[in-house]
Amino acid sequence: MKNFISRTLAPYLSMIVLLGLTTQCKEKSPQKTEPINETVIEIPEGFSIEVVAQDLGNLRHMTVSKNGDIYANRSKLKDDKAIVLLKDNDQDGKIDEEQQFGHLPGTGILIKGDYLYTSSNSGIYRYKLNGQDEIIDIDNPENIVDGLADKGRDNAKSFVMDDNSNLYVTIGSWNDSCREEGTGNGIMPCAILDSAGGIWQFKADKLNQSLSDGKRYATGVKNAVATAWNFKTNTLFTAVHGRGAFHDFYPDYYTAKHSAELPAETLYELHDGDDAGWPYIYYDQFKKKKMLAPEYGGDGEKTAGENAIDPLLAFPAHLAPNDILFYTGNMFPEKYKNGAFIAFHGQSPELKKGYFVAFVPFKDGKPNGNWEIFADNFSGINLANPSGPIQNRPCGLAQGPNGELYVSEDLKGTIYKISF
Repeated sequence: MKNFISRTLAPYLSMIVLLGLTTQCKEKSPQKTEPINETVIEIPEGFSIEVVAQDLGNLRHMTVSKNGDIYANRSKLKDDKAIVLLKDNDQDGKIDEEQQFGHLPGTGILIKGDYLYTSSNSGIYRYKLNGQDEIIDIDNPENIVDGLADKGRDNAKSFVMDDNSNLYVTIGSWNDSCREEGTGNGIMPCAILDSAGGIWQFKADKLNQSLSDGKRYATGVKNAVATAWNFKTNTLFTAVHGRGAFHDFYPDYYTAKHSAELPAETLYELHDGDDAGWPYIYYDQFKKKKMLAPEYGGDGEKTAGENAIDPLLAFPAHLAPNDILFYTGNMFPEKYKNGAFIAFHGQSPELKKGYFVAFVPFKDGKPNGNWEIFADNFSGINLANPSGPIQNRPCGLAQGPNGELYVSEDLKGTIYKISF
């Protein structure tokens, strides 16, 4: 058993120092504020923000058709329906029709080719579209894949597609650090990785698949709600939710402050066969190192993960990245072209900020410079000294046909449109 453990953990036990990553957030551009629903949203000068629709329920991801129709998925049913469609029939920029359909709540949704693809918490299905991106048979979606792990926690099945009919589906881990129940001991090896804690690849044009029909494309990814296919690099990117508490079972090595400020939320570019290291390692944004998790012998000082891929960027802990979008429009200034917007659904004790949309500049397919807060204060309160409940939690992002940026939030069910 001892030799088996050594062999299993060997790729993670080599000491390394990872240089060049940053969690630094650049000072925001000069801001103006827009009062929206009694919440003052802060956006850069030159931009405007407006409410497209509200009271829509627990909105998750969105997709926008070529004629400006907005489809949004919900994590919980509203009026016994999972998906909401907002239509601008006269093309005046205002929503004048709302439809609801579907009975399987979920997160992911995407128009690709002749289909609207959408996810439940256990699978992916699709609706055939006509030439106007309207659903032909709204009552009979086709099943693409089903039976994926859904144990209640971190069960969002976000997904993206490439141009070769490959579907990349997140299967998050319901066990935050792969511990044996009721203990601080890590399961060795972490058997969860056989069916969760990674991203699986399926064929988008093949019906009635199960987990065994797919391929584990990338592993060691605890919960990748935010995924995007970058068509410039032809690769998959994800911003990942990090693990939770350290100090509960390891007070000799970690304090409550460590648990509040570690580990980083991480941005990766993933390729076939990549391993990001969860649950055996985590990324410490202060040390700028990959660290051995305490469940597997770590003490807050031991580095590890020689064979695990390095993150491209590290963000403060617990910000909960829930969507990522590469901006390809022409409406926004040139600095935003091909860069990544990220919707953060949580808050950071380190920053004493959260619930914002960030922007990561890219050059030649890689992050270039410090990330910055683009749209701030969705929470509606001062998180350093809170005086009331959170008002909005950004969750989904979508680009409109004219280059506008849509942001959904799942607390009040509001969709915002940001224009320049």
